Amino acid sequence: MIQHLHVRNFKNLHHFQVNHFSRVNLITGKNNTGKSSLLEALTIYASGGDFVILEQILNERGEFLRFSSTENVEEKNIKAYSSLFTRQFGIAASEQSIVIGDINTEHDASLYHSEKVVTLRIVRYIERAGETPSEYGRKRIVLEENIDETSLSAVRVGFEIKNSEIRTIVGMSDGRPSIHTRKGFSTDNIQCIKPRNIDRDINGKLWDKITLTEREDDVIGALKIIEPRTTRIAFIEEDSSIGERTRMPVIKLANGPSNIPLKSMGDGINRILTIILALVNAENGYLLIDEFENGLHHSVQKQLWEIIFKLANKLNVQVFATTHSEDCIRGFEASMREIGVPDQGKLIRLELSGDKIIEVEFDAQELKIATEQEIEIR
Repeated sequence: MIQHLHVRNFKNLHHFQVNHFSRVNLITGKNNTGKSSLLEALTIYASGGDFVILEQILNERGEFLRFSSTENVEEKNIKAYSSLFTRQFGIAASEQSIVIGDINTEHDASLYHSEKVVTLRIVRYIERAGETPSEYGRKRIVLEENIDETSLSAVRVGFEIKNSEIRTIVGMSDGRPSIHTRKGFSTDNIQCIKPRNIDRDINGKLWDKITLTEREDDVIGALKIIEPRTTRIAFIEEDSSIGERTRMPVIKLANGPSNIPLKSMGDGINRILTIILALVNAENGYLLIDEFENGLHHSVQKQLWEIIFKLANKLNVQVFATTHSEDCIRGFEASMREIGVPDQGKLIRLELSGDKIIEVEFDAQELKIATEQEIEIR
């Protein structure tokens, strides 16, 4: 699990730190206090700065990387990568790097450049003359290093990703790289759910991975929160409105018809399916949910949190979710208390202090007091 997190120069998290995470973490705060940015920073760190994850984050923010010889491709890619940084600059000096690490800088200053850190920056680099890199970054040398430039080719601009295992430089004019920045690493157990992901395209693939396992029962149990008669679920192919084949979830009800399209049953049950499918596929990994309450009536949120707490502990998943909802917070607190896991959950409130974002942590007892006394913690 991620125990602490220090973030520097990432979006609106200029110099930010969370002192202690728990198994299941609910993040609150007003608009523009960094909730979504914190989820993205956690995703980047958990993946070791995986390039595919970085590209997804950029795409979701409307910053698209170019991988063809289009006009001004280098300039456009510099602009896209720069949107990740607090001050959106061009060529970045080392002190302007994005730094994300599972460290507590108050007590672990010596680890600041250790294996517990992922760093990202825009750099100028050169390649050894006459050599084509077989792996991104292997033959690429950042200009700040003390080298003899006479035997090296022209200066280029790239995006450097660095962690304990690898240092990767992706050129601004490269074709689309297919790289993972951790050896033998897969991002399959890092599942991210965005506010509008009611019925994600990947749900069918996630279902296939758990077919004929006990995880099927976990998913059906969650759907029963809204429709208690649910007995089975399947994904079937159908034609979409644009003529493409797509897979849609259908369920069978006890003493009722089969193949009832889940999309006809409202956003709530589809949101639950998305969350639970992601959770059971994140074993020994991470689940990140932006705006947990989207599509969910207040009456079902406590039951869903109970399932999340139980499965997160059973499957060794660390959960991070954001919310603006008082009902979500109350359901979170009540579920943690009633199923007896006060050490498994924490609420983290982000707030602005001057021009700096800080965090305030609430453990189970403090959260219980805050909700009972109707203290505003959203």
